[in-house]
Amino acid sequence: MTFEAIIIGGSYAGLSSALTLARARRRVLLIDQGIRRNRFASHSHGFLTQDGTPPDEIVAQAKAQISRYPNVTWLDARAETATGSIEDFTVEAGGAEHRGRRLILATGVIDVLPEIDGIADRWGKSIFHCPYCHGYELDVGRIGVVATSPLAMHQALMLPDWGPTTLLLNDAFEPDLQQMAALQGRGTAVETSAISHVSGTADVHFTDGRLSRFDGLFVAPTLRLAGDLAEWLGCAIDETPMGHCIRTDAMKATTVAGIFACGDAARAAGNVTFAVADGTLAALGAHRSLMGFD
Repeated sequence: MTFEAIIIGGSYAGLSSALTLARARRRVLLIDQGIRRNRFASHSHGFLTQDGTPPDEIVAQAKAQISRYPNVTWLDARAETATGSIEDFTVEAGGAEHRGRRLILATGVIDVLPEIDGIADRWGKSIFHCPYCHGYELDVGRIGVVATSPLAMHQALMLPDWGPTTLLLNDAFEPDLQQMAALQGRGTAVETSAISHVSGTADVHFTDGRLSRFDGLFVAPTLRLAGDLAEWLGCAIDETPMGHCIRTDAMKATTVAGIFACGDAARAAGNVTFAVADGTLAALGAHRSLMGFD
């Protein structure tokens, strides 16, 4: 069988693409290895009607709804390779080859965290990257921003809306006079000492022996694409200040005809709501392409 669309990745963007194409009565194969970016978080926030719901429950409900469409095939497997061109793509997964007329890459990203002892263990629990997703639950408590680059300025200027904030420079960069004035204007404190490790909920130990206790920490990780499929297929990859991102147009088409990309792999800012919207756009783009409306 040749599927009209093969979707690689079954998290929020991929699920949204599958639902949209299913309702367009297209034959869809969704390949998913079950590794979601937000698997470390106990609850998802800010997604309308699902605020506070565990991510596993959102995905399970979506999968159950999509599975009711007989024109969708779900394959629990890793997509090992992808080759071909528009109208004739081949994806190897689950020990077999699968043919498709269009590809949608919803493969996600990997968060590369700073190498500070204690951060990885608390990722998604008391250390986060998105204030809109997790800031409210800190209940106006003390917030620390662990700098990894000058991008930390963005978080340091935003987060005072969620609680008293301290920018922990950790030798990542040195704010200039204009930046210092902006931080002062927002009431953000600045800590210049290097970090040794993190313990407790979000207790920061400095190399000079001091300790600062926080209710939560925020970090801007470097983003790395999860897998090499986009690169193998020849899709252009952009280097952004946050990391790698698959280049797409307004309808989520990549630079390779017949291939679309959506979700965190094709957007610099990660958020469940954005991912779902992106997945819908990619499906609409793929459907238009199948109808010859390019």
